[in-house]
Amino acid sequence: MSEPPDSSPIPESRSTPPPGPGDEAAAGHRAASIPDFDPEHDLALDAKSLRGLAHPVRVQMLGLLRTEGPATATRLAARLGLNSGATSYHLRQLAAHGFVVEATDLGTGRDRWWRAAHRSTWYDMHAAAADAEAGDAYLRSVARIYADTLLRAVDERATLPPEWQDVSTMSDFVLQLTPAEADQLSNQILEVLRPYRRADPEAPAPEGTAPTTFQFGLFPLPGALGGTDPASGSDAASTPASGEDSEGDA
Repeated sequence: MSEPPDSSPIPESRSTPPPGPGDEAAAGHRAASIPDFDPEHDLALDAKSLRGLAHPVRVQMLGLLRTEGPATATRLAARLGLNSGATSYHLRQLAAHGFVVEATDLGTGRDRWWRAAHRSTWYDMHAAAADAEAGDAYLRSVARIYADTLLRAVDERATLPPEWQDVSTMSDFVLQLTPAEADQLSNQILEVLRPYRRADPEAPAPEGTAPTTFQFGLFPLPGALGGTDPASGSDAASTPASGEDSEGDA
């Protein structure tokens, strides 16, 4: 089965600070204490549910259902450049793990429609420690989608209306933080985002709005804590070329 083209939107996902090591039951409780987590609309991943997202196609399909609304296997196949047999299989797997539900109000008897069961997923590395391989596969899939989305945004920037060109931005800062400060910063960003998020993606969007992606990653600079940065093969911490924090508009 071929991989789909880089055409799916970003699935909303979050990383939460860990509960007690190996304490899967605590994942949802810990996520519930994080700003913007709503147990009615968001899902805290554990080792069992994580296996349902271990395939990159499922991550892409879930992203489409969350951002574009309900769809059939045929529609998803056309969107991703796959055959409907493949998307049907992945939909069944997503349903088995609780990520999608059948949209019975849209079905015609011939076509089965599916919708995302949650607004976003929250990944907890300790809760998912029982299946580290699936966890790594999921995170790599999400990271790849983030990177692909950025590249496509750059490619189409010149075709955007001027007002959207003016507000589109890509920024990068290297900060000196403690783990506690990093946690605080992440929570503060989530608080800022809270009023801009809609609980029901199927509700009509306000006039004048457009689907807008906000990405942020917060992690130690690769190599900064003594590990080897696979990209550079160096044990030394890498730094921006300027040696300073940088911000750039795309």
